[in-house]
Amino acid sequence: MISLSPPVAPLHDLTHDSSWFETLVDEHSAIAYTVALRVVGDPSIAEEVVQESFLSVWRQATSYDSARGSVRTWLLTVVRNRAIDRIRSERSRPTSGAGDLDAMTWLRADTDVWADVAASLDRDAVRKSMLRLPAEQRRTLELAYFDGLTHVEIAERMSVPLGTVKGRMRMGLQKMRSDLVAGEAA
Repeated sequence: MISLSPPVAPLHDLTHDSSWFETLVDEHSAIAYTVALRVVGDPSIAEEVVQESFLSVWRQATSYDSARGSVRTWLLTVVRNRAIDRIRSERSRPTSGAGDLDAMTWLRADTDVWADVAASLDRDAVRKSMLRLPAEQRRTLELAYFDGLTHVEIAERMSVPLGTVKGRMRMGLQKMRSDLVAGEAA
């Protein structure tokens, strides 16, 4: 599993040291792009979202709180939120008729086989963990992370109270975390 080793100093002390940031980008750009692409569905917009997200992380490094999760989790949350914001802003703009560009495929020129294998192993572990969740928790997480819906939108779509959505997400993520941590130890 790809992971960023904890920095030797608190993250906020490293804001003027670019080496931690380079490591962050190297180790997490592929998964960040995957998250952005799943939410926005457009390769070029996903690239922009990832760039904006890393820039935001660079500028906001002092807002990282290790008690709330890993650097990777924090980064991917930033990416997901930026992607959702982008979708909302795109929905509010009139279309320009540039549909031909949407049909083009995007190819990565800098393919790193080992990173792809590690990411594939991560995906498999997450997929298996998702399948072990109760159906309601799994569907709630899918709507949030893969469809980019907010808690309120999920509650409306599933016809359940907002508190139920939040509870299902919390319990599902806790179960997955336990699952994935146990898998790393194995």
